[in-house]
Formats: sequence, C-alpha cells, structure tokens
Amino acid sequence: MRRAAVLILACLLATTARAEDIPIFDAHLHYNAEAQEPYPLSHVLELFRRNNVRGILANSRPNDGSWRLYDARSEALWVVPFMRPYRTRADIPNWFSDPEVLALIESELQRARYFGIGEFHLHGQDTRHPGVKRVIDLAVARDIWVHAHTDVAGVEALYEHNPRAKVIWAHTGFSAQADEVRRLLRTYPTLIGEFSYRSGIVEDGKLTDAWRALLTEHADRFLLGSDTWINMRWEMYSELIAAYRVWLAQLPPEVARQIAFGNAERMFGAR
Repeated sequence: MRRAAVLILACLLATTARAEDIPIFDAHLHYNAEAQEPYPLSHVLELFRRNNVRGILANSRPNDGSWRLYDARSEALWVVPFMRPYRTRADIPNWFSDPEVLALIESELQRARYFGIGEFHLHGQDTRHPGVKRVIDLAVARDIWVHAHTDVAGVEALYEHNPRAKVIWAHTGFSAQADEVRRLLRTYPTLIGEFSYRSGIVEDGKLTDAWRALLTEHADRFLLGSDTWINMRWEMYSELIAAYRVWLAQLPPEVARQIAFGNAERMFGAR
C-alpha cells in the first residue's frame, strides 16, 4: 500500500515537472502607459524568463508599449504585435463609433505589420454597429485576427458581420458554460478561446470533467493569457502563470503543449 502511494506521488511530481518545462505563450498581454515606469522593460523580460514565457501577444494602450516589447524580442522571446484601438482609456466605450479611432486603425495597419486588431471591448447592441463591421471586414481583407472582449451574442454578431472573420475570444466569455463554448467552437471553425479571468474551469484545484473533456476535444482552439490590464496584474504575474500550470499538468502532455504554446505557433506562423 505504501509503495503504491509512493508511486502515485512520483507520477504526480513527474507530471508537474513536465508542466513546468512547457513553454508558455501569453496571448493577452498589455504593456500600457501606466505600467512602463513601475515595471521597466528589464523587469518585464525577467518575469517572462523566470516563468518560461517564451512568446507573447502584445496589445497595449497606446501601441508603442507593444512595439517596445517587439524591439526587445530575442531567441528567448517571440513577440506578436496586435493593434489596439485605444489611445487612452476614454476610447474604450465608443471606439467603434469614433471616426478618429477608425482612421487610426487603418493608418496603423498600413504603417506597421500587425497580426491582429484588439483587444477591443463590445457590449450589447454595440457589436452590430457599422463601425464594428468596418473593422471586421478590414481584418478579413488583411487576413489577420481580431481579439474581442464580448459575450456569446457578441461572438455570433462578429461572424454575422463577416463569416470569414478569425476571432480570439478574450476570456472565453468569462463564465460561459462548457457546452455553450463547445457549440460556438463547432459553429465557427476560426473561433479561438483565450482563458484570462476565466472562471469555472477548475474546482478545488482540479479541472472539472466538463472542461477536461472540452479541452481534450478541442485542444487546438484555446490559448492562455495574463491580461495585465492594471499594474496589479504585473505584480501577480508569476502567480497567474503558475495557476495555469496546475491545470495544464492534469491534461495529456500533447494537449497541454498545444494550449500552452503550439496553437500560437500554428496561428501566427514562424517566428
């Protein structure tokens, strides 16, 4: 009996060790203006190194924060810049109806190579605004992604604007049930869920049966993210990444590797 317990413990430790070795792609990272002084670039790069974060999707307010990260890229850090349509926080509620913001999106996409647009916020009927369709059509024309903070109805509206859209769903709806997420993934083949702030996946430190089944069934459709939208999230960065590793260790190794890093490589191409 004691030998069996020792063997089980050894297997658990080995699984955890494998999860610790997996490189992470952080698919929801902001290096906003207010973070750059208290968390200088050297500190941020050390956080990535310490947590084996080997790639990031950078979307910052304003966009120069993402380009600072991009300029610091190396063999140890892959940086994928997205164009965020916010000059200041005041743009968040009405970015899609502001002609200056829409013009900024178009000029930025012409000026530099972005892999996507967002993260942007959409609520209620805002998702059906003509300005949103304009941005979705622009992303489709350029064959780039959009990173949308919205709900289930919002996801559906984005694909109604243009069924060829490629959508990263920030937070995977926060609390949408696994069955609802599965329905959307089956309906929209280019929809990808991102897990920052996501509740209901883990209970008492263990993956729920529903989410374990969904993650295994659709291992190619999810990403991890820290969402450093406020400075406190930088302060707890290591804790956020460690929490992901707890449940990655409970998945088959190949599934864990896909979600942690492999899906980003497939989506964004060679470094």
